[in-house]
Amino acid sequence: MSREEFSQLPLFQKIKTLYMEGTFVVGIRYYRHKVNLYLLEDEYVEVFYNHKEDKIDKIDFLPRDHSRMKFYLDQIKIG
Repeated sequence: MSREEFSQLPLFQKIKTLYMEGTFVVGIRYYRHKVNLYLLEDEYVEVFYNHKEDKIDKIDFLPRDHSRMKFYLDQIKIG
């Protein structure tokens, strides 16, 4: 599945795809979210879970040059 195809999926289908095809890497706390990082093929995908509202706010690819990457560097290998 391409990056574009994944981005066009509805939220529930993104969740299913990550569960079935992705690999959980690590979870962090980031402001009011718990962010779970998944590896999907060769791309990192973040799932932003808002525990106060008990819902997923966003699922999106993590650009490798994003400042948030520093929170994950001890758990991932960038190739």
